[in-house]
Amino acid sequence: MKRAEPAASPLRDAVLAQLLGGLMAAALIYLAWPRLWDIPLAAAAVQGACAALAAYKLESPPWWIAIHLLFVPLVVAAGTLSIAPAWYLAAFVVSLLVFWRTDKSRVPLYLTNATAAAAVAGLLPSRPCHVLDVGCGDGGLLRQLARARPDCEFVGVEHAPLPWLLARLRTLRLPNVTIRYGDFWSQHLGLFDVVYAFLSPAPMPMLWQKAVEEMNPGGLLVSNSFPVPDVEAERTASVDDRRATRLYVYRLGK
Repeated sequence: MKRAEPAASPLRDAVLAQLLGGLMAAALIYLAWPRLWDIPLAAAAVQGACAALAAYKLESPPWWIAIHLLFVPLVVAAGTLSIAPAWYLAAFVVSLLVFWRTDKSRVPLYLTNATAAAAVAGLLPSRPCHVLDVGCGDGGLLRQLARARPDCEFVGVEHAPLPWLLARLRTLRLPNVTIRYGDFWSQHLGLFDVVYAFLSPAPMPMLWQKAVEEMNPGGLLVSNSFPVPDVEAERTASVDDRRATRLYVYRLGK
């Protein structure tokens, strides 16, 4: 089976959207509203709207469209505040430690709420089993599952430093939980009966292919919110939470 290629980084489209937005805004202001050059925040708002439009045309994810809409206006607004540069650096470092290389992984930090975690617990086999959480975030899901099923072994993999550290601290007293730092793509899925993912649409085809190649027949792949394209789930579980979460359950070896 030919392995799917990783999704390209969205940074190229992000830079392109900002450049196109700047060109469109400059032309629009020059031709229609030249006085806006004297109102930097208003000009920035026009650039943000144009960049968001460009991102929409480039079929960027919704969160990128929102980022483009607000990026330049927020930069201009921040420049009017009396804030020491060190605070901006600190904010950047914290953001980097939390989200790490989201531009490469194309997976934002999604956290599984308690209601969805309870629903996941209900999907686990009745027998003792091994469970992997790919991209475990702050470890909230694993902590809840480990307490509900002390007969099972749980492993979480997280590549962002700050969530990984928090997950380690939150599960220190749970002997059936192991938190690993790194890229879950290097983790062999054949060691687990259940693999849980709350990622994004971008990596789902590649994750499904990895599961098909590595997981044992009868293993479960459970995806929060994001189905595997062109693959029918064995079942779909609806969660009664604010997000109206849906859990897509795939059984391997069918």
